[in-house]
Amino acid sequence: MKIGIVGLGLIGGSLGLALRSHGHTVFGVSRQAQTCQRAIARGAVDDASLSLALMATVDVVFLCTPLAAMQATVVALKPHLAPETVLTDVGSVKGWVVKTITPLWSNFVGGHPMAGTADSGIEAAQPDLFVNAAYVLTPTEATPTAAVQRVEDLVRPLQTRLYHCTPDDHDRAVAWISHLPVMTSASLIAACREETDPAVLGLAQMLASSGFRDTSRVGGGNPELGVMMAQYNQAALTRSLHAYRNQLNEVITHIEHADWRSLTVLLEQTRQARSGFLREGGGSEEVKG
Repeated sequence: MKIGIVGLGLIGGSLGLALRSHGHTVFGVSRQAQTCQRAIARGAVDDASLSLALMATVDVVFLCTPLAAMQATVVALKPHLAPETVLTDVGSVKGWVVKTITPLWSNFVGGHPMAGTADSGIEAAQPDLFVNAAYVLTPTEATPTAAVQRVEDLVRPLQTRLYHCTPDDHDRAVAWISHLPVMTSASLIAACREETDPAVLGLAQMLASSGFRDTSRVGGGNPELGVMMAQYNQAALTRSLHAYRNQLNEVITHIEHADWRSLTVLLEQTRQARSGFLREGGGSEEVKG
């Protein structure tokens, strides 16, 4: 199959590497000539260009641009596509994307691979990035069944865990497990910077180890991505932030009142609950909502 990828960063480049390893022909488009050259050199694409005209003969296009650029990209892309071409995206927000892109291209399937690294750009692309990663599709009643099937046929062989849900359910779910952690992790780093004694702050920085590294990782990522999560998933993220603040207030109360029994109960509950959010293994299922 001929595949188009618009946006050759970490996700777009990794998709190219993975899809080419399964025998597909991949064409890429980037805003920078250097990125096109590196994508070809790394084997992420068969050919790459600055022009969207390269997408004229492809069967499926993966939109791997930032959310803020997606609408304009589709408007510019439409004149170059055959009517039967399927569009799908990789954005971390689905409600806004589906509502915005579907009127522009009826053969559109909302998608979100739940994969990534601390690094970005074509140099960070990995052919096995999606192995055992959740890959969410958010078709609506108006989404053509054939379009959904075509995207499934492409991403399932990448050893993803394929899920279906509504765009709104997706956004509420990722607000909890993806967007909220970015904001709380960033807040952790910001709170540490409030230490007023330079010697203590320096000591804390020297002593920081795996615990701080793990909890602060997503808060130290690309600021643009964090802002887009907040901007395009504002309602769901605000809801989850308020809930998180309530939990923090509860912890503060337990500690201020030396209520170690209640704190122990809370920590035991969270210890047991954590495994439910860290499912491993393959499989696919449709999440009804």
